[in-house]
Amino acid sequence: MEKFVIAIHGGAGTILKKYMTAEMEQDYLRALQQSLDAGYAVLQAGGTAVNAVRAAVIVMEDNILFNAGRGSVFNSDGGHEMDAAIMDGIDLRAGAVSGLTNVRNPIEVAIEVMMKTEHVFLSGEGANEFAAGTGAKMETEEYFFSELRFNQWKKSQETGALQLDHTPVDDEGHAVAVKKFGTVGAVACDLNGNIAAATSTGGMTNKRYGRIGDSPIIGAGTYANDKTCAISCTGHGEPFIKAVAAYDVSCLMEYRGLSLEQAMKKVVLEKLVALQGEGGMIGVDCHGNVSMIFNSEGMYRGYKTNDGSQEVAIYK
Repeated sequence: MEKFVIAIHGGAGTILKKYMTAEMEQDYLRALQQSLDAGYAVLQAGGTAVNAVRAAVIVMEDNILFNAGRGSVFNSDGGHEMDAAIMDGIDLRAGAVSGLTNVRNPIEVAIEVMMKTEHVFLSGEGANEFAAGTGAKMETEEYFFSELRFNQWKKSQETGALQLDHTPVDDEGHAVAVKKFGTVGAVACDLNGNIAAATSTGGMTNKRYGRIGDSPIIGAGTYANDKTCAISCTGHGEPFIKAVAAYDVSCLMEYRGLSLEQAMKKVVLEKLVALQGEGGMIGVDCHGNVSMIFNSEGMYRGYKTNDGSQEVAIYK
């Protein structure tokens, strides 16, 4: 029987068990499992890798715990701007969007770009106009409101801090500033050995100037090629862009003959560290090998294969 596999991530950063309540930990683990199961069900039914990563990402976009879709963080204007990308390893087709507003599932719009246009990347007003034309499901601002995210935004405005995806407290009840780079993503290898990657994010809390991170940039935060690997990244976007992180894994496999895990370790634990890039990535290859590598304190992650192996995890 051919091996098929799906892997997911829900963000990385300073994620420590001592700052996580038992209830919150279980909520995250449950949400990760739901996403894994949705993507795996597609593969188990003989579906494509593209449809599997789509299903997995939609589950996380619909869950307010994650910084994507419903759980997206606030920008400097108090609104939400969402980015997403998807890539098919069969023929390198790709679709990406940035600056979406009021769209329930940005990954669906990225897929429409890939499937129905001659373009790869749409942004801002044009991306929103395109989304409306596809009949994408829209939501009011209330749908995207989270008191936790709102408080993070207010705190970020006061301190100028980077995105805080959750704000834990210490033993004395004081807020602890942590870095949590929120993104969701999935990679999959289907029964035919074809692979795909998808990534979706609400960006960085209090972001300005229409800032775009690595998630929707093909080759930086998202990449898939049946000859090598499918990669979805999460972390501080700017270093990942500088490193062309996702594509660099593919290059190391294609031109230097490294394995998936070897290439991912070199990029995440060496190249990104040299650029002060915190975060991680998930990857699969066409043989069903899977790897999840990060240089931060934690990464919401999981994988499931048809040989019975599976895991959902948060910490190192």
